[in-house]
Amino acid sequence: MQLRQQAAVHTIEELIEGATSRCAMHSDDSLSGSHFERVTIDSQPYVIKHLHFDTDWIARATGDVACRPLVMWKSGMFDALPDFIDSTIVGVADKVGRDGLGAAILMRDVSEFLVPAGSDLVDVQQHTSFIQHMALLHAHSWGWVDDLGPYQSIGLTTLSARFYELSPLTSDHEAKYANTNGVPPMIRRGWERLCDDAPRAATVASQLFADPWPLLGELSQSPHTLIHGDMKLGNLGTQHDQSILLDWAVPGAAPPLIELAWYLAVNCQRIPETKEATIARYHDALTLRGIETRTWWDKQLALALLFGFVQLGWSKHGDELDWWARKAVQATTYLA
Repeated sequence: MQLRQQAAVHTIEELIEGATSRCAMHSDDSLSGSHFERVTIDSQPYVIKHLHFDTDWIARATGDVACRPLVMWKSGMFDALPDFIDSTIVGVADKVGRDGLGAAILMRDVSEFLVPAGSDLVDVQQHTSFIQHMALLHAHSWGWVDDLGPYQSIGLTTLSARFYELSPLTSDHEAKYANTNGVPPMIRRGWERLCDDAPRAATVASQLFADPWPLLGELSQSPHTLIHGDMKLGNLGTQHDQSILLDWAVPGAAPPLIELAWYLAVNCQRIPETKEATIARYHDALTLRGIETRTWWDKQLALALLFGFVQLGWSKHGDELDWWARKAVQATTYLA
């Protein structure tokens, strides 16, 4: 991946120079705690997302003290994305917010092109496009690792940070932060329930929370690429032949099937086909781009589904829980 560094501005006023309107905005799908504003510049609508460690529990849970979208912007990674991915980001301000330790992201307002909120199944054609573009994004950056040389990296999400993002430790930490609303307090309660509903799989997860190296060590030896990290439908949309991909809060180098497992887990109620069909669809798209899968696919898929259970098993119920719990237990045959 060829990167060309670019500068950020240093004030929000510079970021929205020429704006004729500006007002607070509520985002129903935003779960992190970040603040949003709508602005109009040259008669065009934009959205500002304000990022700061103090207001964003996902940043705290994943150790993001540098604002990863800012890191990606400065490193030129957004410009290096393939043409079929639209991040919508047009500018970034750094050193803003309290103590100058935050960032602000200016994005085109693409609300009309996003997947509508709700519980309806996603259109099959749009789902197919998301999976194909996921595979093509991974193929585009195949082999990429966040490593600039001895003791240097760009600074994106590590696999271990991703692993612990939705662990019971996050519930405990956010309780100390007086964050008693939203997702964090639900995590520990969910895992406690799973001890009764899926005891074997819950034991596997508990053992990995105590010692993740058997899983992370095996995954570290598997092919990596750049992943977005949160391809939930609330972050996705379609315009022309592009997939809109919002909220680059947890991008990083990772085994590609980690991304697929997350998509399957977080969007489970709205996917218009079976998980097995979606997995096969992704595999076909990846191999059509010339990626050889024979030597690593089965093992990485099993471990990625276990990883997905560790991330979101606490939120599962009924048949959906049974599917993920079964995959989690089966994957233990691959653990060191």
